[in-house]
Amino acid sequence: MIYVAEYKLKTPLSEADVRKLRVGDIVYLTGTIVTARDAAHRRMLDYLKEGKPIPVDLRGGVIYHCGPVVQKLGDQWIALAAGPTTSARMDLYEADVIKNFGVRMVIGKGGMGARTAQACREYGAVYAYFTGGAAVLAANAIKRVVRVEWLDLGIPEALWVFEVEDFGPLLITIDSEGRNLTEEVVEQAKKKREEVLKKLGVT
Repeated sequence: MIYVAEYKLKTPLSEADVRKLRVGDIVYLTGTIVTARDAAHRRMLDYLKEGKPIPVDLRGGVIYHCGPVVQKLGDQWIALAAGPTTSARMDLYEADVIKNFGVRMVIGKGGMGARTAQACREYGAVYAYFTGGAAVLAANAIKRVVRVEWLDLGIPEALWVFEVEDFGPLLITIDSEGRNLTEEVVEQAKKKREEVLKKLGVT
């Protein structure tokens, strides 16, 4: 994988914004992003089935797989840490969320699977990796907690709307052509393992 280009993008993202991104590109975001983990994804799709609107507009939006650490000071929330959650937990739901809510970018860690990659290709979206263990770095890019929705799900599972500035670096690992860096690395590792075992005479 070769580093390709660096982009500074503003939300909401257009289809053209994300269609130009390729695996290996680095992105910094300014604007708003919305946190959502598995409970919020399930509720979004439940609302869709029931014909109910969700409380945030995700068209051209960015979903961040994150359960932030927050503190309330008076009537204002402050984000203290906002590291990424492992995205595999959301893989069951993400394709349907991208398709039905117009999401253009999903951010998390650990990669996502073939169904999400297919949705990225079909609907014009990307998946970006934010470094795990960099929760304070992420929080430093959060300039304001705009609001919170679905707090009844609990602080980690709620929809947190963050205003961010140069949020990143974000590594594109699934692009809108459906290329999936995580799966490519796994396949390369399997081939390398087979080559090593063959050289060792292990079958």
